[in-house]
Amino acid sequence: MSAGGASVPPPPNPAVSFPAPRVTLPAGPDILRTYSGAFVCLEILFGGLVWILVASSNVPLPLLQGWVMFVSVTAFFFSLLFLGMFLSGMVTQIDANWNFLDFAYHFTVFVFYFGAFLLEAAATSLHDLHCNTTMTLQPLLSDNQYNINVAATIFAFMTTACYGCSLGLALRRWRP
Repeated sequence: MSAGGASVPPPPNPAVSFPAPRVTLPAGPDILRTYSGAFVCLEILFGGLVWILVASSNVPLPLLQGWVMFVSVTAFFFSLLFLGMFLSGMVTQIDANWNFLDFAYHFTVFVFYFGAFLLEAAATSLHDLHCNTTMTLQPLLSDNQYNINVAATIFAFMTTACYGCSLGLALRRWRP
């Protein structure tokens, strides 16, 4: 009781003052039973293969393939983080519109990965281009580098397609 006889109200409960997170995907291991969870796993798998294949080609065209490496490595780690947030259940603890964040993330990565796919395809198409090194004409890409870049291009396309499918599913959740 205070001096005037009125009681002091208790402080507000912070759990009541914040709205619940908006997420329609299940948290925990159940995320892996959804199409979205399966696509994120495929994005990680195929994206990791793109990263490994481009790196194993010794990056003969650093201007083009450097961007492909940046996009594939960044998307790989952010997809791992995204999946980890859902697997750990942290999405239910963080107040955010996860449906919008899912859409925004997949839209951004889809655009960047599509560009990376086009650059990797362009780098691969330069196989027959000859460059003058020490007075001898040599192909820009050796046959081994060419084969590795063809595989990287195919996996970059598959990864882009997975991000596109995830984008479509996220759009449906965000705007039902």
